[in-house]
Amino acid sequence: MLLPLDAVFAFIIASALLSLAPGPDNIFVLTQSALYGRKSGILITLGLCTGLLVHTTAVALGVAVIFQQSLLAFTLLKLLGVLYLLYLAWQAFSSSSQQIQSSHSNLKSAAALYRRGIIMNITNPKVSIFFLAFLPQFASLEYGPLAPQIILLGALFLLVALCIFSLIAIMAGSLGKLLQQSPRVQLYLNRLAATVFAALALRLAFVTAE
Repeated sequence: MLLPLDAVFAFIIASALLSLAPGPDNIFVLTQSALYGRKSGILITLGLCTGLLVHTTAVALGVAVIFQQSLLAFTLLKLLGVLYLLYLAWQAFSSSSQQIQSSHSNLKSAAALYRRGIIMNITNPKVSIFFLAFLPQFASLEYGPLAPQIILLGALFLLVALCIFSLIAIMAGSLGKLLQQSPRVQLYLNRLAATVFAALALRLAFVTAE
């Protein structure tokens, strides 16, 4: 039995509001698009959404419960995320103006940008725990087995996030293109990105499983 349309509509609205709310993923897309252009932002968005597939599958299979109940597993994955964000912060802060000017030609390949989005998303265990709390609210045994419903809801969330994050990438990329005409402004953008990455790392470091 399929999910009723009113439940699907309510879920889409809730997903859109959550995707628009300032958070690590959309801030990540915003800063990267402003620095390296809309194409880079969209590639990172695709990576982030691929990460959402991983979290959806984890919830459907019950793996997310491990991160909720095992402090060690949760802490290890969180630590990987913190280290990765600090690495990105250091990379952005240590870029010289000359490196920034040539960033579009040698910074990241499409595969590397896509991979950056995946790593950013899957190393945040809070996403799995959020999905574990959020998705089942719109599923019910009345409509059939829960796992297919969770996968369907996760796919809908992914599509909503993909649309909204892509719009953020396009808008931020257009603004960034104007700002990048000045090497000095671009240097400031990189410093701002480094600060954002460091702040996200700090935020993730204090995240708890509860």
